[in-house]
Amino acid sequence: MSFTAGDLIQEQGRALRLRLVSGGKGLGRAIAVSDLNRPGLALGGFLEHFRAERIQIIGQGERAYCLKAPKESLSRSLSAMLSCPDIPCLILSHGKRAPKALVEACRRHGVPLFASGLDTASLVDDLSDVLEARLAPSAAIHGVLVDVYGLGVLIQGEAGTGKSECAVELLKRGHILIADDVVKVQRRRGGVLQGSCPEALKHHMEVRGLGLIDIGLLFGVGAALDRTRIELAVRLEPWEKSAGLDRVGLDREETKILDVAVPLLRIPVSPGRNLAILIELAALNERLKRQGYFPAQAFNERLIKKTRTKAK
Repeated sequence: MSFTAGDLIQEQGRALRLRLVSGGKGLGRAIAVSDLNRPGLALGGFLEHFRAERIQIIGQGERAYCLKAPKESLSRSLSAMLSCPDIPCLILSHGKRAPKALVEACRRHGVPLFASGLDTASLVDDLSDVLEARLAPSAAIHGVLVDVYGLGVLIQGEAGTGKSECAVELLKRGHILIADDVVKVQRRRGGVLQGSCPEALKHHMEVRGLGLIDIGLLFGVGAALDRTRIELAVRLEPWEKSAGLDRVGLDREETKILDVAVPLLRIPVSPGRNLAILIELAALNERLKRQGYFPAQAFNERLIKKTRTKAK
């Protein structure tokens, strides 16, 4: 998805308190990465390892240097820096007046220069969040995403295995729906998977035989959430395909979503099984594992120890 300097000021101009100062001809420049850069060394003429593909943040230190540096050397440094073809834009923080040399250089090279009323720390934090949300790798996958005891559980399976019905039962038991049928997934920093619902389907669920239902009206506004981390995947499988499943729990399966490994649990489906309770237990068990306690492993170690003791 393309994202330009013009899109940034149009979509986030009010939130980031942005205004265009110079270089309006370059508003079509692409913003391709979510990381930011402080070009202190580049302003001094040192361009080795300069990350030109990032938005350049001009804080108070960089501004002070532009005001006090010799005009000729500063002009050369700015020309070299702004000549990089993939530089998207510069943003001056604190709402201060932009140095004349910087304004002229951006106009000459067609690089947008924005001024923000935010201080540097706030600008970096808010802008990083905006860019990450817009540029993070994403995918739309089939399934149901529910927050169970604070753990994001992605429920998947073949058509007719009861994913939505299971989610309804979880809602009745006080858990929270994020998305039904289509889950939008983004990979955030640190390998965090964030799941949300496409805007058109938000807070709605399709139940076979009933059609679309409004979760907010039926269960209350607290029954739906905009997004959550995906920390466990549950795959509902027909009972006849469950012959090879590990019944003890020593084998820890994983599935890859956007190249991030997520613990996977396979649950056989048959008439009379309460899948909602099983998923609640799975979420609680996964929380124990994240705290360092693996019940199956602990049981196995106790069994081996007891066997060895009897053998002596």
